[in-house]
Amino acid sequence: MYDPQQAHYVVVTGIVIKDGKYLIARRAPHEKAFPNLWTVPGGKLKMTDYASRPKDTRSHWYNVLEDLVRREVLEETGLRLKNIGYLTSMVYVRPDNIPALIVSLYAAHDGGEVKLCPALTEHAWVTLDEAKNYELIEGIYEELEMLDELLAGKGAGEWKKEKPA
Repeated sequence: MYDPQQAHYVVVTGIVIKDGKYLIARRAPHEKAFPNLWTVPGGKLKMTDYASRPKDTRSHWYNVLEDLVRREVLEETGLRLKNIGYLTSMVYVRPDNIPALIVSLYAAHDGGEVKLCPALTEHAWVTLDEAKNYELIEGIYEELEMLDELLAGKGAGEWKKEKPA
């Protein structure tokens, strides 16, 4: 039985890595959530993302989030991905009071040139230090920090709020 108390959107974000830098993009001013703030590409899971293709086993579809992040990053930025990995997760309650489970993934750039969709107005390839110069959606910097540590072989650990300087 459907229970709205248990219903969530499922959203993925994808931190794209190219030449040691991370892709960030600025949300358009007309966006309802976080207008004009910088973020990483991503989007919602739709039933057609898996139900329109054959199951991988008798009962299951695999790589649903990986396929979703590939599609969303391609649609929003024109970039292809490889070597997708898990970083962290969070829940965000949208302005319409629908909770969204957000799974933050990362991946290496696998081709394509940046061509932004209408929801994004600018992009930048940044190092962790350079990311401090952008007005990022809260939590994105800490995700970049986690990924920087993971890529340096230190392990990502769990998300934590950046300590004030």
